[in-house]
Amino acid sequence: MNLISTVEANQSVYKPRMDTDKHGFWRRAAFRQQGDRPLASNPFLSVLIRVHPWFNRGLGRMNVVFTTLVLLLGVPMVVVGAETAQLYAAVGMTKAQKNSAVPTDSGLYRRERDGEWRHFGPRILGIATVAGQPGAPGVLLMGSADGVIRSVDGGGTWRKTTGWQVADVRSLAFDRNQPNRVYAATLWGPIRSEDGGATWSLAQAGLTELYCQTVVADRSRIHRVILGTADGVFVSTDGAVTWNRVPSPSTTILRLAQSEADPRLLIAGTQHRGAWISRDAGETWVATDPASAAANLYAVALHRRDAAVLAVGGWSQGVRVSGDGGATWQDRSAGLPVRNVLVLAFDPDMDGRLWASTFEEGTFFSDDLGRTWKSGGLYGAHGFDFSFLPAPLR
Repeated sequence: MNLISTVEANQSVYKPRMDTDKHGFWRRAAFRQQGDRPLASNPFLSVLIRVHPWFNRGLGRMNVVFTTLVLLLGVPMVVVGAETAQLYAAVGMTKAQKNSAVPTDSGLYRRERDGEWRHFGPRILGIATVAGQPGAPGVLLMGSADGVIRSVDGGGTWRKTTGWQVADVRSLAFDRNQPNRVYAATLWGPIRSEDGGATWSLAQAGLTELYCQTVVADRSRIHRVILGTADGVFVSTDGAVTWNRVPSPSTTILRLAQSEADPRLLIAGTQHRGAWISRDAGETWVATDPASAAANLYAVALHRRDAAVLAVGGWSQGVRVSGDGGATWQDRSAGLPVRNVLVLAFDPDMDGRLWASTFEEGTFFSDDLGRTWKSGGLYGAHGFDFSFLPAPLR
C-alpha cells in the first residue's frame, strides 16, 4: 500500500487545518491570487481581518477601510514583511548523515514564523522539490527519488501516485492557466498529469535526450512548456504531447526560471556553459555573464517585481547578481561561508530578499542583493530546491 501514514509524516509540529470556514486556513493565499497584499502588519488590523466578516466582502471595500485606518490611526503601510507565503526547502543533511532505516533528518523543511525550520511531510529518500496546485491549497506534490508523492489534505497524509517506472523526480510545474495539468522533470524523461497529479503519463515525443532536471509551465500561454534537458532547451506548445528543440546551448540545463515581472524573460543555469537568457519566452537563448561562462550553475533566480534584477549561483561561483538585465554582473559572495551555492530564490513577500542555499553550510538571506548576508539556518544541508507556498492563518 502506498499510503504514507500521518505518523510517518511527522505532523506533530503542525497539523494542517483544511477547514472550509471562509475566514480560515488559506485566506492570505486569496489575497495574492487576486493581485493584492495585506497592507499592514499592525496586530489590530490582523485581528480585525481575521474575525470580522465585513472585511472579507470584496477587496475594494477592504482597501478603502485599510486606507482609512492608516490615515486616522497613523498605522504605517508596510507591504514588506506582510507574510502571505512560507518557505519550504528540500534538502539532504549530508554533512552529518545519520545511518538509519529511514531518512530521519533529510527531506522537506518549512520555515516557521519564528524563524525555525520544521520537518514537513513523509520521511522518504531523495525529496527534491514540492509544489502546490493553484486554486486547490490542499493539493501538494513532492518530487522524490521514488516518484511523485501527493497529498490532498495539506500534508496530513500522502500517497505515491507514480508507478515503479518513475524515479528521480527533480522538478514540478503546475500550469496556472489549467491548474489540473502538471508537469514533472525526471532523470528518465518528463511526465505529465491531467488530474492534479493523481495519475501520470509519459511526455517524451520529440526529445533527443530523456534526461531532464527542470521544467517551466509558461504562465502567459496555455499548453506551452519549457523543458531543460541534457541536450539543451525544448519547447512544447501542446501541453507536453510533443517537443521541439530551440536554439540553446548543447549541454545539460540544470535550472530554469521564468520572470514574474516579464513572462518573456527566462534564465537558465547550465553544466559547464554558465548562464543563458531568453527574452522571447524561451524561443532563443544568449549567453550572459562571461565570468561564469564555463561554470556549473545550479541556481538561478529572477526578482519578482523588477525584471532587470537577476541572480545566479554555482559550484565555486558563489552568488552573482545583475541589476541591469544581465548586461553586467557583480560577485555578491562576501559574507557567505562557502562559494558553493546550489539554490537561489527571491522572497515573494519580503521585497528584494534573496535566499541562498550553500553546500552543507546552511541557508542565508540578503535584503540588499547580496551585499550582506544573514544566516537562515539548516546548517549541514545539501539544498535541492526552495518553494514558496501559501501560508496558513493560525
